[in-house]
Amino acid sequence: MNLTAFAVVREREIGTLEQVMVTPIRRWEFILGKTVPFFLVGCVDATLIALVGTFWFGVPFRGNLGVLAAGLVTFILAGLGLGLFLSTVSATQQQAMIASFFFIMPMITLSGFGTPIASMPPLLQKMTYANPLRHIMVLLRSVYLKGAGFDVLWPQVAALASFAILLLAISVLRFHKSLE
Repeated sequence: MNLTAFAVVREREIGTLEQVMVTPIRRWEFILGKTVPFFLVGCVDATLIALVGTFWFGVPFRGNLGVLAAGLVTFILAGLGLGLFLSTVSATQQQAMIASFFFIMPMITLSGFGTPIASMPPLLQKMTYANPLRHIMVLLRSVYLKGAGFDVLWPQVAALASFAILLLAISVLRFHKSLE
């Protein structure tokens, strides 16, 4: 998310957005070009982390590799969509960095990573459903430790896919090939 939060803003700040403005590429093509490299890096990182966790640290993998891959791919796309959205609403890299920090800290707190969601107040428990990190945490724990399949985890994958589609679509619509 942090890398993509700087993507469009950096182009605007260093002046290369002016060159993009005179090209015939469409908005979605520009956003796709900004997304694909970070998506590939995210997939490689997720694969390395899964391999290290399983083989080095001995975390048991009891689930289906396809469910894990589907969850991780949709989570990466949702994170990239959020980063691109922040990039389209920020005027400078400093604004993008502060905005991403503003989103990351509550997302981590409400993900269930450090504090179980069940021990949170009821209002916060409901708010966690709007957090992509919550869904990937449920998916990772369920796939790795419980061996849950797609029949159980499809709501998490669907939520992550919804976040990804929504955030990427908003990013494309918000991106303007202009200097404003």
